[in-house]
Amino acid sequence: MAIEPEVLVDPVSLEIFRSALTAIAEEMGAVLTRSGYSPNIKERRDFSCALFDRQGRLLAQAAHIPVHLGAMPDSVAAALAAFDTFAPGDVVALNDPFAGGTHLPDITLISPIYVTVDGESVLAGFAANRAHHADVGGMSAGSMPVASEIYQEGIIIPPIKLWEAGQPNRAALALLLRNVRTPDERRGDLTAQVAANRTAERRLQELVERYGLPTVEAHGEALIAYAERITRATIEQIPDGVYRFTDYLDDDGINGRPLPIVATVTVEGGTMTVDFSGSAPEAEGSINAVASVAKSAVYYVVRCLMPPDAPMNHGTFAPVTVHAPEGTVVNARPPRPVAGGNVECSQRITDAVLGALAQALPGVIPAASQGTMNNVTAGGIDPRTGQPFAYYETMGGGMGARQGLDGLSGVHVHMSNTLNTPVEAFEYAYPMRIGAYRLRDGSGGAGAARGGDGLEREIAFLVPTEVTLLTERRRLAPWGLQGGEPGAPGENLLVRNGEVTKLPGKVRFSARPGDRLVIRSPGGGGWGKP
Repeated sequence: MAIEPEVLVDPVSLEIFRSALTAIAEEMGAVLTRSGYSPNIKERRDFSCALFDRQGRLLAQAAHIPVHLGAMPDSVAAALAAFDTFAPGDVVALNDPFAGGTHLPDITLISPIYVTVDGESVLAGFAANRAHHADVGGMSAGSMPVASEIYQEGIIIPPIKLWEAGQPNRAALALLLRNVRTPDERRGDLTAQVAANRTAERRLQELVERYGLPTVEAHGEALIAYAERITRATIEQIPDGVYRFTDYLDDDGINGRPLPIVATVTVEGGTMTVDFSGSAPEAEGSINAVASVAKSAVYYVVRCLMPPDAPMNHGTFAPVTVHAPEGTVVNARPPRPVAGGNVECSQRITDAVLGALAQALPGVIPAASQGTMNNVTAGGIDPRTGQPFAYYETMGGGMGARQGLDGLSGVHVHMSNTLNTPVEAFEYAYPMRIGAYRLRDGSGGAGAARGGDGLEREIAFLVPTEVTLLTERRRLAPWGLQGGEPGAPGENLLVRNGEVTKLPGKVRFSARPGDRLVIRSPGGGGWGKP
């Protein structure tokens, strides 16, 4: 048997492979953007793409949605656990939050990548992408309801082969599409996701053809080890100690009580442990997070402290331990609803971890940003087509200020990294109109550095429309740091026949033609005494 020559890895070759693998994930995103059917994919880019090795370890990811990317390794692990064998052309789909997913609208597709070595087909890794679908069924259009159990939130997809050996599983697709309001849009977005994974397959195959599988795998191992060294070095810059901070969710949409999230961060040498013991019990409403979301938020905070050019892969997570007690709002059990955990609870987990680390790194950690994604979903019948429509969007707000720098205004922060839906695309796609879209002047907290301002967006309804809001920081303002003042809380207003009604942060209502919804997102906290 031929002995494989030793693969030499040096700084130059390591950077070449880091860039090559990351470029594959970025190209996946470009394909998904250009092939996507819904405004949520092609305009807002509410998706994430990544590449994994044959063991299911993260190799590279594109700079997409933080809350997706930290959780996708759990999706790949769920796929590997569900199937003993794979074949070229297989595509595994899942969205079950309790089996590798985050919330039901996020559908993940995972494809094995095979390469040819000495005339044989060999498994070399996996491509995965996760996209937020504008509707997956459930009690409310847009599938982000104020629910009391997960079955109300939409169709639950355990790991299944949606494509087998390159052929669509027509029965599974028919079942899935029969349970959503906008099947044509869902079919289009799913096929765009498949196209993104197939792009990754071709690019990794080309890389192996050029350098050989042993060289590619050796550099993958080296990149994982390199990322772990950088993470440990970053954590070593934080003074050893135990740091604790408590932040609160406004409520769960059913009970009006604030829900504490307690983060205890222990730093010891090059390792960090984040313990959420003491956090609120799992909630009745749909604000719960699953464990993968809690891990995502912690990994995101650690990644923010690292050099911008550091690789993000399996090694980045190795020095970080997350303890999210089962049965709490940060690690809910089935059948608890979890639609808002991915979008709202994740933001508060991030705030709590940053608040704890601000005690150790007062000149580095910023004040609280808006702390919400301001989720708006709407649906009804479009008179232009006679077919149902479903709209979903998140809104930017104010970024927290940091030492010497004001916070940015009107941007997506922390666990959200999407774009907005342009007014032209919005009005083309839906029977609604945008009456106003502007910065919310003065909503940022005062300080030596001022918090960023939130946004104000006014939506006018042209047809009867069912609307759901899942928003946070409407009661409890984003906090300032080092003497800075808090940002202004957000507001949700319904204007009907000239009368203005203040809406709760989490609510479902029926809009009439002529009604207007005004959403004012929170401002960021200020830093330092004004």
